[in-house]
Amino acid sequence: MPDSNDEGALLGKMLEPLPLGEIRPSGWLLAQLRIQAAGLSGHLDEFWPDVAKSGWIGGKAEGWERGPYWLDGVVPLAFLLDDETLKVKVRRWVDYILEHQHSDGWLGPVRDAHYGYEYDPWPAYVTLKALTQYYEAVRDRRVIAAMQRFLRRLDKVLDQQPLKSWGHFRWADLVVSIHWLYEQTHERWLLDLAAKVRAQGFDWHAHFENFPYKEKTRPGEYNLANHVVNNAMAIKEPGVWSRQSDTAAGRRGAFTIMEMLDTYHGQATGVFTGDEHLASRSPSQGTELCAVVEYMYSLETLIAILGDARLGDRLERIAFNALPATFKPDMWAHQYDQQVNQVVCRVVEDRIWTNNDVDSNIFGLDPNFGCCTANMHQGWPKFATHLWMRSPDGGLAAVAYAPSTVRTELQGQPVAIELQTDYPFGDRLRFTVHVPEPARFPILLRIPEWAADAEVGTPGGTVEKVQAGSFHRIEQTWTDGTAITLRLPMKPQITRGYHDSAIVSRGPLVYALRIGEEWKLIKGEPPHGDWEVYPTTPWNYALDLDPAAPESSIRFDAHASGPSLFSPEGAPIKALVSGRRLPRWDLEHNAAAPPPQSPVESSQPLETLTLLPYGCTNLRVAEFPILKR
Repeated sequence: MPDSNDEGALLGKMLEPLPLGEIRPSGWLLAQLRIQAAGLSGHLDEFWPDVAKSGWIGGKAEGWERGPYWLDGVVPLAFLLDDETLKVKVRRWVDYILEHQHSDGWLGPVRDAHYGYEYDPWPAYVTLKALTQYYEAVRDRRVIAAMQRFLRRLDKVLDQQPLKSWGHFRWADLVVSIHWLYEQTHERWLLDLAAKVRAQGFDWHAHFENFPYKEKTRPGEYNLANHVVNNAMAIKEPGVWSRQSDTAAGRRGAFTIMEMLDTYHGQATGVFTGDEHLASRSPSQGTELCAVVEYMYSLETLIAILGDARLGDRLERIAFNALPATFKPDMWAHQYDQQVNQVVCRVVEDRIWTNNDVDSNIFGLDPNFGCCTANMHQGWPKFATHLWMRSPDGGLAAVAYAPSTVRTELQGQPVAIELQTDYPFGDRLRFTVHVPEPARFPILLRIPEWAADAEVGTPGGTVEKVQAGSFHRIEQTWTDGTAITLRLPMKPQITRGYHDSAIVSRGPLVYALRIGEEWKLIKGEPPHGDWEVYPTTPWNYALDLDPAAPESSIRFDAHASGPSLFSPEGAPIKALVSGRRLPRWDLEHNAAAPPPQSPVESSQPLETLTLLPYGCTNLRVAEFPILKR
């Protein structure tokens, strides 16, 4: 018998994510998802053994995290695109997993001798995330039953073998799924299980209250507490647990974690270094791709729980910069580590990485280690599925911006809102409401903190200044075709990075020096080979600008975009700025040396430099020394 419904045991979310399928991408976002489906994401299961012959579907290859990782990203990709080929692949995987659940309730392989242990629940954390998305898309009741049986079995396993290894540090991902199932069934034992999982898991909140890792991790210090992906996952932990603990400290905890990581390891793109362990603020250190997509998922989870507009700002910063920059533009190859100052990508023995291997920043099929090959697929699709959320007052909240249409029901009536925009490259957004008959409900628009002079144009023709760093609420009776406009003025900003270097941004986009590229195939056969990338133009420049008045020395030019938006050739906007070369700024350990302490002097001639959006670059410099004036 189900346990009694205890409505007060789990706090509601400030915003409620919409089921998979209610948000449809359009414009550049649709094009990007199609590029992804035509690349590794849509074809990895056809040739890469750890997915094609995964132990999760009866094969003899890896039976640990890689198959579930791929599924967790391809489920939303398939339904966002309504791609029948991808949906057939998804159904094959889900059917096999559900039909081969063990008689005792365990999901997936019992042992992966190379990676896990006999009843290692970590890979199932990822599988549950994939299954919950699948359920929301098709309402397959087998998912609910399978999750109940598995979690009952896990409850008993944890009494015999408490969480250890990866599952010990990534416990919040499991609690997200336990809470999701509780909201479907209201069975009290699920909250008791969540409490057990939390008690056996690593206390990230306390860890960051007295954060010990303030410098680049040294040999002998490598552990799972300073592992970059674990930290990206941990950002959500205080918020996730606050739903069950109801503490103000828990609700603030995510911001404490972000502040610590920003202070000691932060990068211009909104992520932090980790190649593979925390690696300082130097822009030549790398950030593992898994950490990028997991940070995004943590933010998507948190903004629903906390409803804080600042989390949407950070999500966009990462999604529009760090995410696309770590892929080859056709998404047939990726890096394990990306660098903010990335001036060459090649196989090298003398390397700057904390403990990663010789090929970590080349663009390839599975450079360094295959986890990112499996896990990279969730980035764009989950961003798309979290653009809109329900607000607790019966309306819809836009938490991040990209061209899309949301179709859902509000108060029992069908509602659609279409967003037409070229944001983040442009500053204008137009929302058109479609309803079969007049309906009253609120629309909440996130106003980024950087948008100091944001304006909303109302259906009545008035223009209203709105508060940056908040959600702007518009409630009225909407008729079919009613439109509102949002203008988010993008003024250039200069922030200071490592050694007081300059970081140029405009709106959510970071700008980086365009460097000429020579791609060299070193392994494999296209489209899924391995490439080194060499610079064909100089990169060691200091900028001539006034940080207090950047608009006086930077000019932005918009132009037609190419078919691949996130590429040097496809970038729809560029920035022009003056600078001089610094001949003494050179390579160090086969990477750009840390930028010299600003301000600097140079007798080299003044040149006009082209900066592109960071996400459109493959080689780049995005933290520049500043010339002495």
